[in-house]
Amino acid sequence: MEERDVTQILSAADDSVDLINGVNDGSWDVEGFEQSEINDMVQRNVDHLEIILAYEEVVADDSDKTSYSDAISTGNAYIAAN
Repeated sequence: MEERDVTQILSAADDSVDLINGVNDGSWDVEGFEQSEINDMVQRNVDHLEIILAYEEVVADDSDKTSYSDAISTGNAYIAAN
């Protein structure tokens, strides 16, 4: 398997963090979506973060990944509340 660049991987993860946090705090435009569609969108991004955090390269990298794990928790709490 080709080695992946951790910076690029985490950059892609930042998009999921932004979406989850934006939906949670109301700054993400979800007008016209049903709540079930919003929850599905948040769940896909939670899943994306969980997959990324399991990559060997990311696990081995010693950078702070708190924002990613926090977004997973936020997304799961959002879905549970909605």
